[in-house]
Amino acid sequence: MNRVSSSLYRGAMFTAMLAVVLVAGCKTKPPEVKPTPTAPPPPAAKPTVSLQANPTSINKGDSTTLTWTSTDATQLTISPDVGAVTAQGSTKVTPSDSTTYTITASGPGGSADSSARVTVSTPPPPPQQQPAIDYDAIFLREVRDAYFDFNKADIRPDAREALAKTADLLRNYPQFKVTIEGHCDERGSTEYNLVLGDRRAAAVKSYLVSLGISADRMNTVSYGKEKPFCTESNEACWQKNRVGHFVKAN
Repeated sequence: MNRVSSSLYRGAMFTAMLAVVLVAGCKTKPPEVKPTPTAPPPPAAKPTVSLQANPTSINKGDSTTLTWTSTDATQLTISPDVGAVTAQGSTKVTPSDSTTYTITASGPGGSADSSARVTVSTPPPPPQQQPAIDYDAIFLREVRDAYFDFNKADIRPDAREALAKTADLLRNYPQFKVTIEGHCDERGSTEYNLVLGDRRAAAVKSYLVSLGISADRMNTVSYGKEKPFCTESNEACWQKNRVGHFVKAN
């Protein structure tokens, strides 16, 4: 009897412990599996941009070339006057005044800009062309002839004054060479007047040499009475023909 009771007791205890284990096992929850976090996307790269002008200095009315490159940009604009452009390229501009050109590049990563200065110069006006010098007119205006008394070849006072002015002309224009013509009035023979005209031309040349004018810049010729400046037969006209007359020789 005691043995049966002991067996029943052990059986009951086993059953009770098994029930406790089963109940405890039913109440235990499996551990939760946490999702793996997703890595954030990398930040967008900030754009870069570069702008150059060649040449950087121009004269008014000339052109220069703008050249640019960029990275990581979706929109580029050049101001002033150019507007939207591609990621890289070049264009010619003709600014009327000195101008700073700026390119702005923008994209998901932000914006960047670059500038290039173009200096515009106004060229000086062309030098005014000097009028051609009329040496013949200068010679005719400033040269002075030497007049003589009847049948004389002496340099009289008024002739000295005239020849001093002629000497000044020849000093101021060393390129001038002259022919001194000896002339006479109509009185006397042709042969005599040719000799007298030669003496007068030689006297004028000698006087100019004494004033410092080189002899190799002067030659002489006598026309006697053959080429009169006045053809009336009176003293006023004869005086005009008694002369050492200058002709520009070059």
